[in-house]
Amino acid sequence: MAEITLHPPSSPSTFHWSLPGMLSRVLVVVCLLTCILGVPLVGLPVASVGAQDEVANTSAAETAPAEPSASAEEIAPAEENEAAEEPAAPTLESLQAGVDEALLAGHNGWMLVCCALVLFMTAPGLAMFYGGLVRRKNVLSVMMQCIFLMGMMTVLWALYGYSFAFGGSGGWFGNTDYLFMEGVQRYWDDDLGKAITPMEGAMTRMTHMLFQGMFFIITPALICGAFAERMKFSAMVVFSILWGTFIYCPLTHWVWDEGPLSYFAGDKALAGGALDFAGGTVVHISSGISALVAALLIGPRMGYPREPLQPHNLTYTALGAAMLWVGWFGFNAGSELASDDLTASAFAVTHFSAAAGAVAWVTLEWLVLGKPTVLGASSGAVAGLVCITPAAGFVQPMPALIMGAMAGGVCYWACSTLKHKLRYDDALDAFGVHGVGGTLGAILTGVFATRAAWDVSDGVPIGLIESGGDFTLVIGQVVAVLVTYVFAGVGSLILLKLIDICIGLRVPAESEQRGLDISDHGEEGYQFA
Repeated sequence: MAEITLHPPSSPSTFHWSLPGMLSRVLVVVCLLTCILGVPLVGLPVASVGAQDEVANTSAAETAPAEPSASAEEIAPAEENEAAEEPAAPTLESLQAGVDEALLAGHNGWMLVCCALVLFMTAPGLAMFYGGLVRRKNVLSVMMQCIFLMGMMTVLWALYGYSFAFGGSGGWFGNTDYLFMEGVQRYWDDDLGKAITPMEGAMTRMTHMLFQGMFFIITPALICGAFAERMKFSAMVVFSILWGTFIYCPLTHWVWDEGPLSYFAGDKALAGGALDFAGGTVVHISSGISALVAALLIGPRMGYPREPLQPHNLTYTALGAAMLWVGWFGFNAGSELASDDLTASAFAVTHFSAAAGAVAWVTLEWLVLGKPTVLGASSGAVAGLVCITPAAGFVQPMPALIMGAMAGGVCYWACSTLKHKLRYDDALDAFGVHGVGGTLGAILTGVFATRAAWDVSDGVPIGLIESGGDFTLVIGQVVAVLVTYVFAGVGSLILLKLIDICIGLRVPAESEQRGLDISDHGEEGYQFA
C-alpha cells in the first residue's frame, strides 16, 4: 500500500501516515459526530437524536416508578395559560389596515422613483440635449442654467410654490395652506401621541409635493432653449423666479386643482374644461409660447441667419434625448399618481408616441434632405413625447402611434420651415417642439380620448371619435390652449419688459462674441493642451 508523507510547516520532522490508518481515523470521527449530532452516515440507517430520545424516554418511563396523576384543578390553569398565549384571530379591520399599508408602500415607492426620473430629465437629460445644440463656447452656460434651476426652483417650491399651486381647490389661485411645508411635512399629534403623515390621494402629501416640484423645475428650463447664447444669467434668474410664481403656479392651479381650465371642475370650467394628464398646457404650451415671446423680444443671435450656427456636439444631444425618453416615463406614467392599470397604459402610449415621432421626423428629412440624421431622430422622439403628454391617460396605444407620427411631421415643419419664414431665432426650437407639439397634443386629446382608457365621464363617450362627432371636448381643449397662449404669452411679455428696464436682458456684443462660458461664468467647457 502506498504511503503519504506530510511535512508540516511548523516542524522539520517527517511523519509517515499510512492510508488505511488515515481512513480509520476519519471513520471514527464521523461515527462520533453521528452519535453526538445525529448526522447519519451515507448509506447507513442511523437513528436521529429525536428518535434516540424517544427510546430513552420510553425506557425511562417503563423503569421509573409511577407518579400520582395531576388533579383537574392543576390541569385547568395550564390549559388557560395555553389559551391565553394563542394569538387572536385577525379581524376584517386589521386585514384591511394591512392591505392599505401595503398599497401605500407600493404607490409611494413608485411615485418616489418617478420623482427621480423627472428630475433626471432636467439634468443630465435636458442639460445634455441643449448643451450639444449650442456652440462650444456656450455649452457650460446652458448646463449651468439647468443645474441652477434645479436648486433655485426647488427652494421656491418649498417656500410657497406648492401652496400657490395646490393650496385649496378651485378658483383662480391657490392659498397659504402649505406655506413653508405646513400641512405637508409630518407633525406630532399630542392627543394621539404619535407622528401624523398628511396624505394626498394614494400617497403621502410630501411625495406629491416632490413630484409636482420636479415639473416646476423643468418648465422654466425648457424656456431657456429659446434665448440660449445671448441672455444674461442674472436676467434668466429673475425671469424664472417671476415666471414660476406668476405664470406657472396659477396655471397649475387652473388645470390640476379643479380650477377653471380643468375638466373635473364641472360647471365651473370654461367651455366644459380640458383634459391634461401630464402637462400639455401647464408645461409645454406655457413654456413654448413664453419661449417664443422671449426669442422675439431679445432678438436673434449675432450672425443669425446669415452665418451657420451649428450644434457643436450632437453626441451630447443624442444621449440627452435618450435620457429624456427614459425620464418621460416618470413624467407621464407618474402623473397617474399611483401604480395601477392606468399607469401601465400611460407608460405604453408614451413609449409608442416617442417611437412614432422619431420615425416620422427621420423619414421626412430623409425624403427632403436625402439623409437621415441623429438630430432628426432625437428631435422627433422629443416631439412625440411632448404631443402625448396631455393625452397619456386618456388614449389607447394605436392612437398614440398616430399622435406621435403627426407630431414628428408637424414639429419638423415648424422647426425647418415656419421658423425661417417668420425669421425668429428660437435657438434650440423650444417653441417649435414644445409649443407646437403641446398644442397639437392638447387638441388631439379631444379627438382620441376614450372612456376605455380612463372613464372620466361616468360611461358617457367622451372623445370626438368615440362619441361619433361630439365636439364638446375638442372645444374645451381649444379654449384651454388659447387661454394658456394669452396668459403665458402676455404675462411673459410684461415680465421680460420689466426685467429689461431694470437690469437688461441681453449680454453685451463683446460677451456674446466671446461666449457666455467665459463672459458670464469664467470657465470653459473644453480645455485642450
